[in-house]
Amino acid sequence: MGLLNIGRSEGSQIIQLFGRGVRLKGKDFSLKRSAAIPDEHPKHIKLLETLNIFAVRANYMAQFREYLEREGVETEPVIELPLFTWINKEALDKRLVVPRVPEDKIFSQHEQLMLEADENIKVQVDLSVRVHALESTTQGLHTAAAQSGGKRSIPKENLALVDWEQVYLDLLDYKERKNWYNLILRPETPHQLIHQIDYTLIADEAIICPRTFAERIRLQEAVTTILRKYMDMFYRHRRERWETQVMEYRPLDENDPNLAFNRDKVKEGRPAYLLHIHRSKKELIEFIENLCKQEERLRNEENDKLPRIAFDRHLYLPILLKKKNSDILKSIPPTLEESEAKFVRDLKTFWEEEKDKTLSGKEIFLLRNLSRGKGIGFFEERGFYPDFILWVLDGKSQRIIFVEPHGMLHAKAYIHDEKAQLHEKLKALAPQIAQRSGRDDISLDAFILSATPFDELRLRYDDGKWDKSKFAKKHILFMERTSEYDYMRLLFAET
Repeated sequence: MGLLNIGRSEGSQIIQLFGRGVRLKGKDFSLKRSAAIPDEHPKHIKLLETLNIFAVRANYMAQFREYLEREGVETEPVIELPLFTWINKEALDKRLVVPRVPEDKIFSQHEQLMLEADENIKVQVDLSVRVHALESTTQGLHTAAAQSGGKRSIPKENLALVDWEQVYLDLLDYKERKNWYNLILRPETPHQLIHQIDYTLIADEAIICPRTFAERIRLQEAVTTILRKYMDMFYRHRRERWETQVMEYRPLDENDPNLAFNRDKVKEGRPAYLLHIHRSKKELIEFIENLCKQEERLRNEENDKLPRIAFDRHLYLPILLKKKNSDILKSIPPTLEESEAKFVRDLKTFWEEEKDKTLSGKEIFLLRNLSRGKGIGFFEERGFYPDFILWVLDGKSQRIIFVEPHGMLHAKAYIHDEKAQLHEKLKALAPQIAQRSGRDDISLDAFILSATPFDELRLRYDDGKWDKSKFAKKHILFMERTSEYDYMRLLFAET
């Protein structure tokens, strides 16, 4: 975009011009740039997604750039710098395995299903209007929230106002955008489902009881939203059920997506982090380039200039950490968050303390589990990929533990929290996978590690009456290490 004598002062027309330049339809009309989509992308796609503005005598450009920088938007050239990783081949020689769906089995190609009513699926759609207020008083700041609408069902007589042909077409379009080619949707199905499924709609009465033809559009949107969410849950449940029937234990090797990240994007063909750094940060760029030439130092040394953990039980090194005010703008794969870094450090300390004591005769190995498309995931449509995979080897047996450290302030009650219930599903799933794989020496487990302290979580989780022992029984541990409570010992208790 070129500006000649335009934008010499601030004005809304200039902002509108920029808006025209940054609009993208995105892949599958997602309105997202490639950086927000984890799939593989065409080469040089980022150049096509970049808006370049050239201006002559446009004073407002400098002000606009300052505004973007305050908002955290990159305004100066960025380079993508590879940071190569060292693969722990000795660990791979231990014949570690992971549960995965075989590569030649794809749900959309191997299983056909008809959209129908399922009594086990309960849908809730919230179309209420929320208002949040912040008020300054002599006692300090106070917040207030209000919500309009309540739980409602759509009266049967009002469903006659819905354009069911349009609902059907909208659902077909949604199915195509999701690439659910194996899902069959009949024209009469949407109308039948709205009478058969268990749904809760939170909305104003005006939405379900329109008084004019113009208001009827909101009822149409409500019905479409309910059925779209039902389709999501129906497809996920059927896919999850199918995956449990085909998942097998596969040997972990250097070609596993969790270990081969970015290998096709660097000339050397080695796994590597891709770091995005401002071109002006020459000192940091030179430091990283020199570090790549000193593999021993890269994997065994820790420092603040490039924050990382040296833990030889991890399947690749270095393990990069997130740092506030870092000159590294972005890392692919992402750096460890604070709670994730604490877990790795605590595990490293525990291993050094106990490898000749309670863990004598055993070995442990750790691997960062990547996100959608590469890592091992559960509840595919919701995208739950536990942060770490931990192996505990005892002779010929393997215990595989999926570990998820995160804050739980907004966690649901246990009965509605699929992440917290993963350990129950895995224990039921393990015998089936073992039978298909011809293995009886492997067990599966999962833990949630709460970065939210117990005193903060206990009052708001479930019925507010849980103590630490009940949390532990449900495989939710608090990241504390004291003489009375040590989450590391609880994590390894069954070994």
